[in-house]
Amino acid sequence: MALPVVDTEYLKEIDKARRDLRALIASKNCAPIMLRLAWHDAGTYDVHTKTGGPNGSIRSEEEYSHGSNNGLKIAIDFCEEVKFKCPKITYADLYQALSGLYIPSYSVHAMVTNETSGESWNHFLARLFQITEWLAGVVAVEITGGPTIDFVPGRKDSKISPQEGRLPDAKKENLQTSLRRSISENISNTADDKLAAVVILDGLLSKRDMSGTEGARWVSHLRDIFCRMGLSDKDIVALSGGHTLGRAHPERSGFDGPWTRNPLKFDNSYFVELLQGEAEGLLKLPTDKALLDDLAFRGYVELYAKDEDAFFRDYAASHKKLSELGFTPPNSSGSKVIVKDSTVLVQSAVGVVVAAAVVVLSYFYDVRKKMK
Repeated sequence: MALPVVDTEYLKEIDKARRDLRALIASKNCAPIMLRLAWHDAGTYDVHTKTGGPNGSIRSEEEYSHGSNNGLKIAIDFCEEVKFKCPKITYADLYQALSGLYIPSYSVHAMVTNETSGESWNHFLARLFQITEWLAGVVAVEITGGPTIDFVPGRKDSKISPQEGRLPDAKKENLQTSLRRSISENISNTADDKLAAVVILDGLLSKRDMSGTEGARWVSHLRDIFCRMGLSDKDIVALSGGHTLGRAHPERSGFDGPWTRNPLKFDNSYFVELLQGEAEGLLKLPTDKALLDDLAFRGYVELYAKDEDAFFRDYAASHKKLSELGFTPPNSSGSKVIVKDSTVLVQSAVGVVVAAAVVVLSYFYDVRKKMK
């Protein structure tokens, strides 16, 4: 399919879609499954073959029927409500736009009515314009409280679904089960011979500690999946922290329960809980535990558990990389359309500053009126 034309009208529709998505997510408390949809659409990317990635193909029945995508038809249907209102937007942009999580901000009213006792006029104005500039660059504020994630539109849609098996799979069989299945499939003798081989295998495995071997297999699995996308160890751990949102559902994944005690709040508690070990009512998948079995992974886990700012910073960077796998943002081409839209955005920023200045002047007019 052709690349979308990212002109002023497209940007306006993106903004409208983000507003509609925020309202939908707030009304249905569906932030976790929306985030999962964005990840799973992007996470099929193969850096070697340049296939898969954030291209909206997950909307096809062939792909959303993959085992790792169980339940995502719910999120896809939610997005159709927004797509109907904003038909110009590609599915690829729509799915990635909905995953942005933003740090809380203050309203203009709260900003200008804040106490200014002891603060010089010049310092107050400097603080005002610093915050106003920041407000101009933020599209929205999500209720989950996560970090600011940059979003650049312009992804094209595809109907070509990748083969199943490109996403992380916490249900991959353990070593003992795998070997037993291999015996059953490859030993062509009688049932008694197969049973004898299985008994001997179980006896050998029972005499050794398999935990280290199992941990190494899951570490290898994570690296196989994420390195195929072109992502790093830091990206693996930072993105795993997204499990701070949501819970597993047995009818979808075979697992049940949340990873944290507040599954609708984006924070660093996933890492805190991971280091504290097993806890009643909380889920720890084999792929979660693997983050503690590798020294490189564990270093990031420990850092993020004690420093939420570091986690937010790295998560925002890793999420942006994930959402742009195989995608070249249109502004890198230097086209006239993008230059024109940049001018529109600059004009919008100036408009925000002017509006804020009007509010400030009104505020001080009221203050002086009261003092007389």
